[in-house]
Amino acid sequence: MKKSLFTMAALAMLAGCSLAPVYERPAQPVAPAFPNGDAYKGVPQAAADAKPVSQILWREYFADAKLRKVIELALVNNRDLRVSVLNIEKAKAQYNIDTAALLPKLSANVSQSASRTPSNMTGTGQSVINRQYNGGLVMSSYELDFFGKVRNQSEAGLQSYLGTEEARRTQQITLVSEVANAYLTLIADQQRLKLSLETVKSQQTSYDLSKKRFASGVVAGTDMYDAQTSVETARNDAAVYTAQVALDQNALALLVGSAVPDELLPTGELEEVTQLAAIPAGLPSDLLQSRPDVQEAERSLRAANANIGVARAAFFPSISLTASGGSASSTLSGLFKAGSSTWSFAPQINLPIFDGGVNRANLNIAKADRDISVAQYEKSVQTAFREVADALATRGTLDQRLSSSQALVEASQKSYTINEARYRQGADTYLNALVSQRALYTAQQALITTRLAKNSNAVTLYKVLGGGWQPELPPQR
Repeated sequence: MKKSLFTMAALAMLAGCSLAPVYERPAQPVAPAFPNGDAYKGVPQAAADAKPVSQILWREYFADAKLRKVIELALVNNRDLRVSVLNIEKAKAQYNIDTAALLPKLSANVSQSASRTPSNMTGTGQSVINRQYNGGLVMSSYELDFFGKVRNQSEAGLQSYLGTEEARRTQQITLVSEVANAYLTLIADQQRLKLSLETVKSQQTSYDLSKKRFASGVVAGTDMYDAQTSVETARNDAAVYTAQVALDQNALALLVGSAVPDELLPTGELEEVTQLAAIPAGLPSDLLQSRPDVQEAERSLRAANANIGVARAAFFPSISLTASGGSASSTLSGLFKAGSSTWSFAPQINLPIFDGGVNRANLNIAKADRDISVAQYEKSVQTAFREVADALATRGTLDQRLSSSQALVEASQKSYTINEARYRQGADTYLNALVSQRALYTAQQALITTRLAKNSNAVTLYKVLGGGWQPELPPQR
């Protein structure tokens, strides 16, 4: 029996020819370099030896200590990320099942069988009870993998498992960027609320002055009503942004997966949140392959490639072995005594002859799945290229937009100061002061929006260039 088992193990070691196509990574269907038109001229250029973005830890990238703690909370509590982690465990278990098929399955078995023959069916005229006890090892239906069917199934399972790892990394990158952007949006709306409250206060003073002058007959009623419209507009904005700040906090809490402690809510300025150092762009061929979503698409392609080998193996004979060895006796006490050994060996060869075209159809399906995976991989590369190019184009123009917005605020402030002074001195109506005040208010709102855009773009660049998935997740609570 031992010799037979060793023989079967040797045959198993010899098996393993693979019918899967040799895997080759498809050529990237994108330009060899990112665009370099006018929109990209303002992109800061990093040193040639700068660390790749995919190796920059998010703890290093985000300067705000509160934001880093909020991100840590999200990595522990966010439910979408938790599902991604559980999907990894599920895929790992499935891979272990597929890998187990490469090895024989042995089981120990001890059994008893008993039967009674009635007296009218025996030659002695007396009933007979027969008992048999069996014990030993059983190997059931172990398939010799001569044509790589089982190995390719295992390879497909491995690539699916590794793909879930990449999906989790993509989920983490997305979560880090979403938390950062939600945090930035909350800061921006807090600043908009503060601006609207300050405007209510300043315009209330002008409105009170207009009412006094109107009561004294110094100015017409239009001045008073113009001043009132400015106050009411700012009051309306204050109510809107009060609600918006609450909505922003709710959105942040959903991403974090729990209520954000008050001490971690932002109170600073937008410029304090991120490190706005130059981010190396590099060549698409290097950058895009570091993105987990692109790697996930390639894992799916590798799995589809291995499934072709599984489908091809169905055209060839399969050999399965069933064997058992142990002891048998009519009494329990004699089960393992000398002379009671027993064994069986039952090899089976299955040769496909006619299946109505099922094997051919399965092979065509596997090839179609591979071609679909190629197209999906190419689309993921193209999408990544576009996301990086878009982020670079936005970054290249943001400094100019920010400079223009700041200059507009300064000019609007001077215009408003002059017109307000002329009105207070009685040299002009309130209309010009109102127009310049609205222009200043709009310019200040636009400056907040531009600063938010610059910080959000820094987060987006970090995301699309593959940063944010290191280090590994903290342990689950």
